[in-house]
Order: sequence, then C-alpha cells, then structure tokens
Amino acid sequence: MIRGLIFDFDGVLVDTETAIFRSWQWLFAREGQCITPQDYAPCLGAGYSRWNPADYLEKLTGRRYDWEAETRTRQARLEAELEQMGLMPGAAELLDWCDARGIPMAVASSSSRRWVQGWLERLGIYHRFRAVFCRTDGYPVKPDPALFLAAQQALGLPKEDCLIIEDSENGTLAAQNAGIPCVAIPCALTALTGDFRRASFRCNSLAELPSLLS
Repeated sequence: MIRGLIFDFDGVLVDTETAIFRSWQWLFAREGQCITPQDYAPCLGAGYSRWNPADYLEKLTGRRYDWEAETRTRQARLEAELEQMGLMPGAAELLDWCDARGIPMAVASSSSRRWVQGWLERLGIYHRFRAVFCRTDGYPVKPDPALFLAAQQALGLPKEDCLIIEDSENGTLAAQNAGIPCVAIPCALTALTGDFRRASFRCNSLAELPSLLS
C-alpha cells in the first residue's frame, strides 16, 4: 500500500524539461549550431554536472561566451514560455486526491531550491508538500539516491510504502538506487531518450495515478 508520494519537479509537475531544452535550442540556432535531445539527455534529471551544453556550444563554435548575460537572456525566454504552461495534466487533481486521503507528499529535485521553490510558490502549491529537497541544499544530483532518501525520511514512512514519480532515466535509476518503488511518467522530451525499464510502473500522465493507487 502506498502511503506517501515523492515527486520530482522538472518534467513531472511542470514540463520545464522540454522548455529548458527549447531555450538551449534557440541559443544554439542563434549561433548556427544544433543540439539534439540525445546530446542533452545526460542533463535530464541530473542538471549540468555530468554534461554542460554551455561547454558544448563553446567547443562547437570555438568561442567564449559571457554566460552570465547569456543565461539572463535565455532565462527570460524560458520563464515567458513557462508562464503559459501551468501544471502538468492531472497534477492538480492528484494533489487534491492525496490531500483528501491524508497522503503526505514531498519533492526531490536535482535543480536549485531557487528554481524549484520559486515555481512551486508561483503555482500556489508549495504549502502542499511536507518537505522539498534540492541540489543546492547540499545533496548530490541523481542518479545518486540521496535526494530521494531524504524525502522518504521526511515523510516518516518505510521505503516500500512510498512511491517516487519520475520523468527521467537518471531519476528512475536514483529511485532504484534508493530502493524505493517508482512510477515513470515521461514528459515530451524524456520520452524521446529515456530507458524506463528500472521503474516499477509506467503511466502516460499523472491523471492515471489515482486509479493505479486505489
């Protein structure tokens, strides 16, 4: 019986993964270059610690960039796109379903706290999670299991009573490393590149979870 849910953020609650990739596509195209989903795949669920598109662009062009300025420009385009998105399909209903049944929830993300908490607050759902754990809180990024283990301990439940919701291959590997059941719900981008065989279940959207958990 599942008694607690642990959400990844990017690509699970909001499709930030696809929007972030498109912001990089725009920058690469501006410089006459191309970046593919397969190039970007190591970043999905893990951030830029394993592979950095900024380094890749400099290698392709042989140029050095003012990354502080470039990030501001790219971030402005990204946030304008995300403002139009809102929550993923089924997310609001799933949060309501969990609240109605007293199922505690947490977030565990390889992104920064500024990014994750900022969006959760902007979307009006930050208060619905018992705890939020991020890379900048001092945790190694996925596929290291530390973020998920911290969330499981914050929920105060045995591993087998928790369910992790992930959209990336790195995230499902982190769940496996943590020994916690995981459902994979790929977003538009991760569906193109991810191997989700490590997940306990696979769904098409968050809207399917209440029937799966009932």
